Amino acid sequence: MRPPFPPTSTGLSLKRRQLLALGAAAPFMAREVLAQPGAWPTRPVRIVVPFSAGGAADTSARAVGQRVSDILGQPLTIDNRTGGNAVVAANAVLGSPKDGYTFIWDAANQLTNPVLVKDLQIDYRTAFVPVTMAVRAPQALVVRHDFPAQTFDEFIAIARSKPGTVSCGTPPSGAMGHLAVALLQQRADIKLLHTPYRGGADAARDVMGGQIDSALITTSTARGTLASGKTRMLAVTSAARVQAYPDVPTIAERGFPGYDMDDWFGLFAAAGTPEAPIRRLEAAVAQAAHDPALAAALAPQGFVLVASSSQQFASWMNNQRELLQKLIRDAQITIG
Repeated sequence: MRPPFPPTSTGLSLKRRQLLALGAAAPFMAREVLAQPGAWPTRPVRIVVPFSAGGAADTSARAVGQRVSDILGQPLTIDNRTGGNAVVAANAVLGSPKDGYTFIWDAANQLTNPVLVKDLQIDYRTAFVPVTMAVRAPQALVVRHDFPAQTFDEFIAIARSKPGTVSCGTPPSGAMGHLAVALLQQRADIKLLHTPYRGGADAARDVMGGQIDSALITTSTARGTLASGKTRMLAVTSAARVQAYPDVPTIAERGFPGYDMDDWFGLFAAAGTPEAPIRRLEAAVAQAAHDPALAAALAPQGFVLVASSSQQFASWMNNQRELLQKLIRDAQITIG
């Protein structure tokens, strides 16, 4: 699996120069697109968030949404619709008029629900149109302060020597933290004692308290545990190192090339939504992603702005879908 934006190489080909030139011009192109006369939006745009207020999804949606609202000149209202592993929110969007005034701020459940949710009535591939991956939320492997492993390599060695005894907490079963652990076990040929929690904060609490040996949680959640001095961060799940933790290696670079298991949030439209609102929203998020103030506001919370094109997002999702669904089946992951 490849990340949406693969690492750059050292020499610049003509094609690379052209792409970089386009990238540099993106904010100006976005402004030109948004400045074109048109009817959309003439009223508030609703963004349905399948997760509760105050969580990572809600926080990132509100931050990005405020900047996009400024760009579009209309309010973006956040509508939290929880339940059913995000199916309640998906149905709310699909049941709304396909007029470009309702979108969903969704996550990996677009890819995993088909194999996690029984009797699912939604075919996400045909029901939704990817607009843009807005942000990534890198995850990290942290251990309690007195755990004997000082490095990621030592953690793997201990886990191999004591199968099924090293405990690792993650947010809910079937979420990206759980899947990241499942892929690590598969790739490293180890067996951890997986402990699912209702949320990342609960896993963080127990790894700080020594009830569990380790946790795989977002860097945002891990930040507080590190500040307490009760945990150590051994590795991150991103394809590239996280700017906030430049000395922490990626799992990929420690012997597992291609490992890329960040959490993420993106915008989707219901199929049948007119093309013009989709393109204008995509352009608005791209423009917002160039705002240093927004990046600075999101960084302490562990978010990385992405603002991929809809084509990039769709292509990446196709690759990720195959990986995650196979992983769920192979690991026999269920959500009860």
